[in-house]
Amino acid sequence: MPSDPDFIVIGSGSSGAVIASRLSEDAKARVLVLEAGRRERSIRLVMPILFPFVMADPKFNWNYMGEPEPFALDRQIRQPRGKVLGGSSMINGMLYARGHSRDFDEWRQLGNEGWSYDDVLPYFRKSENHWGLADDWHGKGGPLTITQQSRNTDLYRRFIETVKKLGYEERDTFHRASDSGGQEGWGAPPFCIHEGTRASTAARFLIPALARPNLKVVTGALVTRIEIENGRAVAVHFRDSSGQMQRVSANQEIILSGGAYNSPQLMLLSGIGPAEALVSHGIDMVHHLPGVGMNLQDHPSVAMVLHAKREVTMTNSLRLDRATLSGLHWLLNRGGTMAQLPVTANGFIKTSPHLERPDAQCLFQPTMIGAQTWFPGWRKPKPDVVAMACVLLRPEGRGWVKLRSADPKDAPCILSNVLSTENDRAFFRRLVPQLREIFATDPLKDVLGAEVIPGDNVRTPEEIDAWVRSACNTALHPVGSCAMGSANDPMAVVDARLRVHGLEGLRIADAAIMPRIVGGNTNAACIMIGEKAADMIKQDNGIMVS
Repeated sequence: MPSDPDFIVIGSGSSGAVIASRLSEDAKARVLVLEAGRRERSIRLVMPILFPFVMADPKFNWNYMGEPEPFALDRQIRQPRGKVLGGSSMINGMLYARGHSRDFDEWRQLGNEGWSYDDVLPYFRKSENHWGLADDWHGKGGPLTITQQSRNTDLYRRFIETVKKLGYEERDTFHRASDSGGQEGWGAPPFCIHEGTRASTAARFLIPALARPNLKVVTGALVTRIEIENGRAVAVHFRDSSGQMQRVSANQEIILSGGAYNSPQLMLLSGIGPAEALVSHGIDMVHHLPGVGMNLQDHPSVAMVLHAKREVTMTNSLRLDRATLSGLHWLLNRGGTMAQLPVTANGFIKTSPHLERPDAQCLFQPTMIGAQTWFPGWRKPKPDVVAMACVLLRPEGRGWVKLRSADPKDAPCILSNVLSTENDRAFFRRLVPQLREIFATDPLKDVLGAEVIPGDNVRTPEEIDAWVRSACNTALHPVGSCAMGSANDPMAVVDARLRVHGLEGLRIADAAIMPRIVGGNTNAACIMIGEKAADMIKQDNGIMVS
C-alpha cells in the first residue's frame, strides 16, 4: 500500500478509470485507485457479442435488485452494475451516444458554469478515436476507439429505405451538429469497440497507465467510509481482499467515482447526507446534505418483438457449427460477427413534431435477448424474430437511492419510479403506433411477420398503458443521485467543479452528478465527466493541464 498518496480515486468505472489515468500523467502526482471488483480476463468481457452473458454473471456484476415499482405493478427491476476493474464499462452494451447538445446547455442554465455543450465538447473529442476523419465534432487519436456497425446487411438496407420513405433522415453520425437535426434520424450505431474487442475504460485508459510508478490500483478493496476531519476529507477506510480493514490518507483530494448507486451509498455510510436517513441507521451525522441519494433518473424502456424471415435474423448465424467458426475467426483475427453487437440500426426520433429535440431512442435488432445456439437433432432454434428497444430519453419521474443498513456489504435500496408521471406514460402511447407504421411499410414489411410483443391485440391507449406497466424496465442508465448545482440549491450535492458542498478535499465525479439525464446512453457522458474532472483537479492543485 503506498503511503500518503496525493489523490485517492474510489471506483475504476467509466469516470474513475479516466480520472486516475489522466492524473497520473504527471509523474509527481501519486494516485491510488480503490476498486471493489477484481481485474478479470474472461473472454466474455472482451468479445462484444457475449455482453448479455456478462450482464447475467454475478462474478462480474453486483446484480442489484430495485425496490417494488409502484407505477409498474410493484415489479422489481434488476439493476446490473459492473463488479470488475473498469466498472460498468466492462458489462454495458458498448453503444456510444453523447446525448443532445441542449442537454448540456440545460446543465449550464441550472447554474453549472462550464458545463454547456461548447464547454464539454472538447472533452468528448479528447477521449475519442473516431472511425471517420477528425472535425469540429469528433476527435481522432484519443484512447477510446469508436467504430460504426456494418451497414452492409439486407436488413439495414431495408430498414433505412423504409424510414426514409416515411420522412426520417439517415445519419452517418448522431453528434455532428448542435441543433436538433444533428441527432434526429436513424443510422448504423457507433460502438466502443477496439480492433474487435470491448473498449472499456479499463482497457483503453487505466491498464495502459499501470506501468507508471506513481499509479497504484488495489482491487478487491471494498470502501466502507470516507473519514472527515474538521470539514475536510482526509482518509479512506476499506476492507482489502483478505478481509482486513485498512486506512489510507490522501495528501490532496479524494475523488468518489462509485456510480449513481454506490457513490450516494458511500456518502451516507460516511455520515454525509439527509440527517434523518443517517439517524435511522445509527450513523453519526458528519455533514447534513439532503440531496444525497435523491434525484435518481434512468431511461424507462420496453421492447417490441416481431416474427421475421430467417434470412434477416441472427438464427442462421447461431447454428452451432457456424457460431463455432465465427468464434474461431474472432480468436484468430478479432473479426466477424463476434466482433460486433446485434444491433442493426439506432434512432433518435420525436414522438411529437412540436418537440425541439428527440425524446425517443430506438434500437432495431435482428434478434432478442435470450437467443441461443442451436443445431438439428440437438436443440431447436429460438423463434425467428427481430426486436425494437424503445427508450424514453427525458423521463420526468425521479427516484432515490437509500441505505438498506449500515453494513457496507449490503446492497443499497433503489427506486427508479418509472412511469410515475402521465407524460412518461403518454410517451409510450405515442411511440408504439409510430413504430408500427415503420413495421407496416415496404420494403421492411416484406421480411416481417406478426407482432409477438405486445401483440396485435394491444391497440388502445389503455391497452398500451397496461402492457408498458407490465413490461417496463430501465435502460440501465442511472444518474443524478448526487446532483451538481449551485450552493443556492438545497438539493445540490456538488458544485460546478464537482466539489461536495460544505466539505473540502472531496469530489464526486461520475454519473451521479448529472443534474438531468442525457438523451442517450450514458457511458460517453461519464467518460467526458472523467476527462473534465481530471482537468479541474489538476487546475485546483497546481498541476499542468495537458
